[in-house]
Amino acid sequence: MTSMNMIQALNSAMDCLLDRDPNVVIMGEDVGYFGGVFRATAGLQQKYGRQRVFDTPIAEGGIVATAIGMGVNGLRPIAEIQFSDYIYPAIDQIVSEAARLRYRSGGEYYAPITIRSPCGGGIFGGQTHSQSPEGIFTHVSGLTTVMPSNPYDAKGLLIAAVESNDPVLFFEPKRIYNGPFDGDPNKPAEDWSRHEGGDVPEEYYSLPLRQAAIVREGADLTVITYGTMVHVSRAAVERSGFDAEIIDLRTLVPLDIETITKSVHKTGRCVVVHEATRTGGFGAEILSQIQEDCFWDLEAPIERVTGWDTPYPHAFEWEYFPGQERVLTAIEKVMGA
Repeated sequence: MTSMNMIQALNSAMDCLLDRDPNVVIMGEDVGYFGGVFRATAGLQQKYGRQRVFDTPIAEGGIVATAIGMGVNGLRPIAEIQFSDYIYPAIDQIVSEAARLRYRSGGEYYAPITIRSPCGGGIFGGQTHSQSPEGIFTHVSGLTTVMPSNPYDAKGLLIAAVESNDPVLFFEPKRIYNGPFDGDPNKPAEDWSRHEGGDVPEEYYSLPLRQAAIVREGADLTVITYGTMVHVSRAAVERSGFDAEIIDLRTLVPLDIETITKSVHKTGRCVVVHEATRTGGFGAEILSQIQEDCFWDLEAPIERVTGWDTPYPHAFEWEYFPGQERVLTAIEKVMGA
């Protein structure tokens, strides 16, 4: 085991994949010589050459279209969209081509592509560098949608994503690239070396794409979350004094509903937390499935803590960001009902 932050873990995953499989290639804006805006691909072009790690034009639709063509012809491309806010020009390629290819061809062709993209706020990126669009893609049949919360999961899940024969959207919460963040804007991110998730094997390993993780066991209520909000929720639970079970989804689709319902059957109370906007957010789907499967066990209405239904504001970032106070309020409301 080696202490890594999330950037280093992602880099290690891609290094392992490039070394093991000559069909793996990396493409995107500035991923080659520069090593990526956040340095996730640093050193890989120098190690594996410009034919396997290469820069593309600023054309997200073209990046994904090229990746699909590569995948159909036997390669396993890792395509980086520099910020998830820029993924929208590629939506038609992702939804109409990559997600439908296996079905439309009767299984004759498939698109083994992985689309990496930094997402989320907390870095004063404003409305065009802070979005969390994962909910859009969870609606699309044929796509797998992943968002890790720590370096260990990031490496194992990225390796599994690239080895999958179906397209994967791999969203990376950039606020926790360098360390866990508990939602307090006055505190810097912590050092990952102080946390279990920062211990990452240097060698190859993978994690299943449809298995949630129970990051804290408890009996009073269930908190369901993913990405940066795993750390914010943990901090709020510790302040609350309640014995909460925290579930990190890791993979949104396919959803590990079994782990969720088992926990809610046990606790009878539930809070769902995500950074994306509320209306149409993935939390609504989680809430609906819990309502269907656990209605007779619920002791209180399910609470959601989310971003607001507005563009991500630059000047009022911490009013938008679902911090400890909002999670704590939801926990107290559920426990007091």
